[in-house]
Amino acid sequence: QVQLVESGGGLVQPGGSLRLSCVASGFTFRNYEMSWYRQLPGKERELVAAITSSGGNTNYADSVKGRFTVSRDNAKNTAYLQMTSLKPEDTAVYYCKARWVSINLEHWGQGTQVTVSS
Repeated sequence: QVQLVESGGGLVQPGGSLRLSCVASGFTFRNYEMSWYRQLPGKERELVAAITSSGGNTNYADSVKGRFTVSRDNAKNTAYLQMTSLKPEDTAVYYCKARWVSINLEHWGQGTQVTVSS
C-alpha cells in the first residue's frame, strides 16, 4: 500500500523554525522526485520546493528562497522541509508529493498544518 505520511507541523511564532518530514512506504522512494506544496483554504495548492530523485538538484518558490531547505534521505525513505524565519503568510496545510517523472506517476500525502502566529 502506497503511503506518504507528513509530520512536524504545528504552531510557531513568527521568526521561528519547523522541520517537516514525509515518510514514504509501498513504492521505490529513490525513483521519485519529491516536492512540498502548501494550500490555504479556497486557494490553489502551490509548489514550495522540490528535490530530484538523487537529491542532486533542488528548486524553490521565490517566496521561500533563502528560508526553506528541502532534502531527502533515500536510505530512510524520507523527505524533509526545513523552514526557518517563518512568517504569518507561511501558514497553510503542507503536503508532500512523490512523482516518478519518467511515467508521470504521483502520490500525495494527507497534509500537515503549519500555523505561524504570535
